[in-house]
Amino acid sequence: MAYVDWGRLDDERPVICVHGLTRQGRDFDRVAERLVAAGRRVICPDLPGRGRSDRLTNPDDYSLPQYCSDMNALLASLKVEEVDWIGTSLGGLIGMVIAGFPGNIIKRLVINDIGPFVSSIGLRRIGQYIQDMPASFPALEDAERYLRNVLEPYGYLDDEHWQHLTRHSVSWDAERNHFRVLCDSSVAKAFKYPWLYPLDLWKYWDAIEVPILILHGAKSDLLSRELTLEMRKRNHNAQLFRFDDCGHVPPLMTKEQVDIVVRFIQAGST
Repeated sequence: MAYVDWGRLDDERPVICVHGLTRQGRDFDRVAERLVAAGRRVICPDLPGRGRSDRLTNPDDYSLPQYCSDMNALLASLKVEEVDWIGTSLGGLIGMVIAGFPGNIIKRLVINDIGPFVSSIGLRRIGQYIQDMPASFPALEDAERYLRNVLEPYGYLDDEHWQHLTRHSVSWDAERNHFRVLCDSSVAKAFKYPWLYPLDLWKYWDAIEVPILILHGAKSDLLSRELTLEMRKRNHNAQLFRFDDCGHVPPLMTKEQVDIVVRFIQAGST
């Protein structure tokens, strides 16, 4: 499993940033830059089958239990007693599960546009997007055009943001003379079962005992306004911030979004 390790190695509480289903760790560059400037260490892994990480030989292993196991192994390798966690979509689910276990080391938790109950509607959209995802592109411009379309729920981003997302979503294959997509298409197999059935993680959510920041894209098809209110009702450690101009997910690249995340994470470091 590949990861980018930012900042000072002697930070006693690193920040772990875990991406969404088809993305990779470089999506957090803007957040990482700000946290490093504040003196933090930030670790942004690529989950198996994404980014620079190896692909799994058995597609059935692309599952939430496996991802939690992989991340627990990473946490153990760091040899630290505390971490903060920023999780976007799938990364939020992983953080939710780990933080819900007694004796875990997560001290502050950001959940980006996902909840402990996930309906099949948004999952079906993402599943179809993965199944239709091209394996390669002839030019970088073609990849960017594709990402602007499928990631349209991100809302408005500057051209430099789209270029950044694109540059780290593909890799040049000189032998085949094309840009290869850095996401294993076999990830889509998880949508056949059980992802197309509702996912219920309330028992983990209810057990979390640390400060939580819920980020919600108001137009999201994976996290409803009603569910965010239920999340706050059932866990009084949670606070909520809603972005009105995007859906699933707030990409954490604009200054406003980065400011909110950094302020919450840094509030626990003093």
